[in-house]
Amino acid sequence: MMKKRVLCLLVDGFEEIETVTPVDVLRRAGVEVVIAGLQSGIATGKCGIRMEADAALADVDPHGFDLLLIPGGPGVWKHREDGRAALLAKDFSSSGKLVAAICAAPLLLMDAGLLEGKRFTAYHSVREELGGGLDERVVIDQNIITSRGAGTAMDFAMSLVTLLLGQSAADGVAEEIMA
Repeated sequence: MMKKRVLCLLVDGFEEIETVTPVDVLRRAGVEVVIAGLQSGIATGKCGIRMEADAALADVDPHGFDLLLIPGGPGVWKHREDGRAALLAKDFSSSGKLVAAICAAPLLLMDAGLLEGKRFTAYHSVREELGGGLDERVVIDQNIITSRGAGTAMDFAMSLVTLLLGQSAADGVAEEIMA
């Protein structure tokens, strides 16, 4: 079986917990995660933590990935202005690949037209613009995975491992980290 690959987007204003938690959990499970920044180099998170991208998004071929991971935080508005995140989400989804967004990042899925007729959740402050959303920690509807925010990041991360590698892989990571 080919190693599963995840493309994680990074931008200034990213929510640290929503980025680091899924990346860490996925890597512990043996998934290759490439962190792609809107620009190359270092991005500064919402709480001032600096994180270096593995590559600039412009230099990454998105076709070799199984899942697109979009963390939330105020940086979501930079992604909306840039437009590439929504286009990537649409491309991943139309190819039957998984698209995961947490906190305010489901706004990018809405921009891509991916939430129409789907069950989803998001951070409470963006639900009105999204036209609703469920108050569940993680919602999976076909290939779209959404989660509420920083407090649900571990549930979100474990759901991604389960979807990519199965329940036994998720159980193994949970045991390792005492989740």
